[in-house]
Amino acid sequence: MNKKIITIALALTLPLTVLAFPGGEGGGFEGKKGNRVERLARKLDLSTEQKTKMEAIFKQQREKLDAIKEETRARMQDVLSADQMKKLDAIKARRKEKRQERQAERKNKKQNRMQGKTEL
Repeated sequence: MNKKIITIALALTLPLTVLAFPGGEGGGFEGKKGNRVERLARKLDLSTEQKTKMEAIFKQQREKLDAIKEETRARMQDVLSADQMKKLDAIKARRKEKRQERQAERKNKKQNRMQGKTEL
């Protein structure tokens, strides 16, 4: 049951995330998140009205994802014991930490490559 809930939550969030944050630009997740409408505006030649509507769509998407996460967590709390929830939170914290480490490594590698190009 728990695996099904997590799988469903991931299945709902991953496709939206991939569409919202296409790869290849920006510095990590936050960089992509912060400028996605500007990037799309540039690539798609969006009008001001279209940009405003796209921002609203992304905001609504974020709100829906947050609601799904909250609902999933509440349902998991109904199933898991308090100790199990603490363990789950610890697992999530470790994943987040590792993800941030990988992002920092990628950023450092990219900066090193860029410095190498400027030295030539």
